[in-house]
Amino acid sequence: MLIGVIADDFTGGSDIANTLAKGVEPEGGLRTAQFPGIPDAPADPAIEAGVISLKSRSIPAREAVRQSLQALDWLLAQGCSQIVFKYCSTFDSTEDGNIGPVADALADALQVQGVVVCPAFPAAGRTVYQGHLFVFDKLLNESGMENHPLTPMRDANLRRVLSRQTSGQAGLVSHAVVSAGDGAVRKALMDIAAQGTRFAIVDAVSDSDLLTIGEALEDVPLVTGGSGIALGLPRNFIRRAKARGGRSPFRTVSGPAVILAGSCSGATRGQVERYSREYPAYEVSVPAVMTGSVAAADLLAFVEQHREQAPLVYSSSPPGEVSELQSRYGREQVAEALEGLFAETARLLVQAGYRRLVVAGGETSGAVAKAVTDTLQVGAMHIGPEIDPGVPILSLGEGNVLLALKSGNFGAGDFFSKAVAMMETPG
Repeated sequence: MLIGVIADDFTGGSDIANTLAKGVEPEGGLRTAQFPGIPDAPADPAIEAGVISLKSRSIPAREAVRQSLQALDWLLAQGCSQIVFKYCSTFDSTEDGNIGPVADALADALQVQGVVVCPAFPAAGRTVYQGHLFVFDKLLNESGMENHPLTPMRDANLRRVLSRQTSGQAGLVSHAVVSAGDGAVRKALMDIAAQGTRFAIVDAVSDSDLLTIGEALEDVPLVTGGSGIALGLPRNFIRRAKARGGRSPFRTVSGPAVILAGSCSGATRGQVERYSREYPAYEVSVPAVMTGSVAAADLLAFVEQHREQAPLVYSSSPPGEVSELQSRYGREQVAEALEGLFAETARLLVQAGYRRLVVAGGETSGAVAKAVTDTLQVGAMHIGPEIDPGVPILSLGEGNVLLALKSGNFGAGDFFSKAVAMMETPG
């Protein structure tokens, strides 16, 4: 294994795994696998890039650091020469972390300075300019992310955000430097490291910028960022004949499909509204879940009634309603109850013969992926075709079950129907 990724949630893991598997022309990508948590056995030697998906974004910082260092140890044992710490392209974190503490711990372990911090993902509208993070034409704190139920982002200045999470200040590699080429970026990072500065926010407003940054990161032990930062990394290895490249074999499946949506983002709510116009849909009532009057068996019964219609089960409320429910029942209690419900439902669905599962929401995806891989007793999830930017199809085991794990804000309006169709073997 050449590149090892530590992702702080499951959809982010799928996102960067997709980036590594695609690469860029003419070199292409790497043979990539995603792992639901830290494996307890060595990886297949044919895997060139491995992505460990943790659920460390919103847990206590100390535990996030512990898990991330364990993941680092496993990846280094597989021979990885470059580690990527992957977080959300909207820099989802609290005032205390966990991006800063985890990045600090990884940098300490690898004994590096001048570590790149670049959440840019231009294909999804996330760009960094003068150290500020934008979502399309809006600053991060004006994009809707300021209302996120778990990690509200109220500051677009990444140097300022990071300084509140770590012990030192971050440097800046401006867009003017990036535009001057990979040599200029490399020198700027070396200068920042020589000053003893731990981190460097790097501007990027286009894929071309990310490719320039990627060339400057050849032989760099630690990189942090969104999935876009990995765009140019595979070709560094392929050009030096250290990687063969190419995707793992992929095949579609027959059998029933289901959509499970646990995200409250605007994009997912729009996708839910559009899909439910034509297909059966069941809205999960949070009060009913919290009082125990709705359980996984009830969701399974609804899905089974519409087995051949790719039904949708969702819990995707507007921000105001989410806040009210969190105040009534407790934020962590609501999240834990819904994740447990979707995980148990997924386990029952796989046992009932469902072979295509589309999941929306980072926390929901993590719970579902863990439940499905545990049920099937499989480890690596191989990366298949891309449905929409940042969202690939994942093939489990011998390819009998396919997953699509979608971050809340990702995907076009017709994402659900498109995903179901792309997974299916034509009859």
